Amino acid sequence: MTKLKVGDQAPDFSGINQNGKLISLDQFIGRPLVLFFYPKDDSKTCTNEACEFRDKYSSFTNAGADVIGISNDDPESHTHFISKNNLPYTLISDKDGEIAKKYGVHKELLFFPGRTTFILNKEHKIIGTHSSLIDASSHIKESLKVIDHMKGGTPVH
Repeated sequence: MTKLKVGDQAPDFSGINQNGKLISLDQFIGRPLVLFFYPKDDSKTCTNEACEFRDKYSSFTNAGADVIGISNDDPESHTHFISKNNLPYTLISDKDGEIAKKYGVHKELLFFPGRTTFILNKEHKIIGTHSSLIDASSHIKESLKVIDHMKGGTPVH
């Protein structure tokens, strides 16, 4: 399983969100998308990351981008996590790890699910990636940097 990189086409996926609705990548065609894989609802670092994505959400939507979080928690856990933290975006359940596998998101430190973010353009080509298990805040900063470059038409390297 190789982690996807900038320039790769994002693989299609489908998963159940917090409302029990099937969500797939092709529903977002024509819109940039930020996919952030995170280890666990309600853990301290994951809550900080989710809330920072919430706090910067308008920066993403103003640039025309959608944000989706993905973890192996079940939809009920996602419903509670969203409600508790007032999250404005979709969370997808990846119980069997199939979506993470498609994106090459490996377990960290042998057993923690990975924390990796992929930024996709309108055609769902990967235009940015970021991985950091500990520094959740860096995922939002890096994503916004890529989105800002894309919005301004500046190529991202």
